[in-house]
Amino acid sequence: MPCTVEKHEKPAAKAAQAMSNRGSENGASCSVGRWSAEEARAIYNLPFNDLLFRAHSLHRENFDPNRIQLSKLLNIKTGGCPEDCGYCSQSASAENGLKASKLMGIETVLEEARKAKAAGATRYCMGAAWRSPKDRDMPALTHMIESVKAMGLETCMTLGMLDSDKAEKLADAGLDYYNHNIDTSERFYPAVITTRSFEDRLDTLANVRNAGIKVCSGGILGLGEGAEDRIDMLLTLANLPEPPESVPINMLIPMPGTRLANAAPVDPLEFIRVVALARILMPKSHVRLTAGRTAMSDEMQALCFFAGANSLFMGDTLLTAANPSDDRDTSLLRRLGIQAETEQPA
Repeated sequence: MPCTVEKHEKPAAKAAQAMSNRGSENGASCSVGRWSAEEARAIYNLPFNDLLFRAHSLHRENFDPNRIQLSKLLNIKTGGCPEDCGYCSQSASAENGLKASKLMGIETVLEEARKAKAAGATRYCMGAAWRSPKDRDMPALTHMIESVKAMGLETCMTLGMLDSDKAEKLADAGLDYYNHNIDTSERFYPAVITTRSFEDRLDTLANVRNAGIKVCSGGILGLGEGAEDRIDMLLTLANLPEPPESVPINMLIPMPGTRLANAAPVDPLEFIRVVALARILMPKSHVRLTAGRTAMSDEMQALCFFAGANSLFMGDTLLTAANPSDDRDTSLLRRLGIQAETEQPA
């Protein structure tokens, strides 16, 4: 059961109590268990310096703070997705003229994988704009997994919803990670997507976990949600039977032709707070800076790394959106004294 705190306590005292209760596996009685909403809100609302100090301290306990995991994302099938996700340029409902493509051939996938490995990536993620993969696509997908793994890279796929049978087939091929973001809180979710439910997302995560594949799942900031939704999104992930091994935190890139093309920008300090809370709620997970980094200053990204982010996507594009160039990332990491992980993370 979660630890309880007296309602008259100040937020800082509540946060300190929550952190103390979970400080060690053999410590207080609440060192293991679900995070409560009250605990998470108290931590999120700490003074900024206190929040970052706590997050960074936990980060150092679980990771080398001067190492970062680099991933490469390749869009293996573009556009034509029947889902109505309000943020996505690949949705069939987006009015942008994007034409759907067929599934990419294996040789092109492997050529891009070789480039990614040469550039320092340890994980290769392949994404397809589908509601879910069809049976006819499974042989090609499993061949991609086997071939990329043979190159010494970790494999990740994001293909939409998975039933248990397809999850098992991907696992049998050796897939290391499956990405399926929950995007936002269950409460706010219907304002963003109506063609599938929040529960559908959780069902896919359960199928992935039950198949023995590691879970990559996070959310997007800037959809019109409030701080409560951001906190609840992280609580949902942290309170899964087993938290995701990888937690991507995206900042919305408003895409022309989508329902959220004119969304208001995210306050940089609020974004950093979410990164810090993700680190505290899921101390052993990799927290990845994902979409939106082109709009982030070097100083903002540096504070995200200090708050616990220790993974990012490299390359000039993320699916259909721009991403910082490798040169910019290399320069930033060099100036911060952060090096790429030389070994694949456990």
